[in-house]
Amino acid sequence: MSTKIDLSLSRPNRIYRPSEPLEGKIVVKSASSISHYGIRMALNGSVNLQVRGGSAGVIESFYGVVKPITILSRTLEIRPSGKIVSGTTEIPFSITLRNPKEDNSERFYETFHGTNISIQYLATVDIMRGYLHKSLSATVEFIVESDKADLLNPPISPEMVIFYITQDTQRHSILPELKSGGFRITGRISTQCSMLEPLSGELIVEASVLPICSIDIHLLRVESVLLGEKIITETSLIQTTQIADGDVCRNMTLPIYVVLPRLLTCPTVLAGPFSIEFKVAIVVIFQSELSRLHPKSDPLTPRLWMAMETLPLELVRARER
Repeated sequence: MSTKIDLSLSRPNRIYRPSEPLEGKIVVKSASSISHYGIRMALNGSVNLQVRGGSAGVIESFYGVVKPITILSRTLEIRPSGKIVSGTTEIPFSITLRNPKEDNSERFYETFHGTNISIQYLATVDIMRGYLHKSLSATVEFIVESDKADLLNPPISPEMVIFYITQDTQRHSILPELKSGGFRITGRISTQCSMLEPLSGELIVEASVLPICSIDIHLLRVESVLLGEKIITETSLIQTTQIADGDVCRNMTLPIYVVLPRLLTCPTVLAGPFSIEFKVAIVVIFQSELSRLHPKSDPLTPRLWMAMETLPLELVRARER
């Protein structure tokens, strides 16, 4: 059996705060005893930025990846030189992410996995074995959330915004029958939402000349990266939640309830070199020959058989109730 190394964290959800210790154990499985020149653990956190050619243009696309922003970079010795006996060996560790003795100039942004922006924290353990043997290493990602001292006090009442979707509010071309016959969809939806609460609201179809095929709520991320003197912004789809399928009854209240995906969302960030913002789009698809011919069209591209309303969405982290 070859020697295997695994890094196991104390919390199954892998969520930690900067002031809390990162705890776990290093598990080494080996058929025979091995000598080593020390066991070290590295903690790294960074904001990784990239600009795709389609967003930045031909000239900027040569840059590809913008220099990462370092949040956390620490290396600690877990054990000095010695031996690891055969069988299974468990080595516990406990490391505080934020060193209170240091001047922490960088903010611990929350973990986020986006299209052009990724905020990631990694713990890597290395068993150094000298020049004749390859070092043994294992890496695990842990999730960082804001310190409790920085959280807002509950309850965070969602800021509800009233919206109207009619033929006159559309900024794109719509079907002639929709333009002449008209439609009216009203409702309200939260535009400030706690990360611990669902995105909520309600919607009413008051009138429509055409039958409705579907009503969907699109959760969008808006990522902006500073590249030289230009700000490159790209909007992409996170998830779609269908709240109505088929032609709904008129004047009936439909609830809006969207659970936020953790790794794909984070509190709204407005930093110097980058920003992470969010939007929510209410999209109504009407039944027509064109909608049947294009059932898998891009949800972000307005179509003749679609009506939509897009609103900014601020996400915040609040204390648990």
